[in-house]
Amino acid sequence: QVQLVESGGGLVQPGGSLRLSCVASGFTFSSYAMSWYRQAPGKERELVASSTGSSTNYGDSVKGRFTISRVNAKNTVYLQMNSLKPEDTAVYYCNAERRIPGGYVYWGQGTQVTVSS
Repeated sequence: QVQLVESGGGLVQPGGSLRLSCVASGFTFSSYAMSWYRQAPGKERELVASSTGSSTNYGDSVKGRFTISRVNAKNTVYLQMNSLKPEDTAVYYCNAERRIPGGYVYWGQGTQVTVSS
């Protein structure tokens, strides 16, 4: 059974930091690209950051502030978020994608991040 379990969300003041974690099970973690997406109320889901293991990619709005990392031995991907802004408020979702034709895509249940004073 595939599971992606996010944790680490919460309420933080502008300028603060949070680290999100996503623990995966039920598939070969090292063979999957791991990403973080987010969705704010009334907006479409957007890519925050992704990691294939050999490369990383970031959404323009988070470049220089967020860092994605993964530890394959722990089946875990992290998102370090610094200099948080109110516009970072959203539900953050962990995503796993096998980037081959017909590859599977899995989603976590999401974790709420609220940036507010």
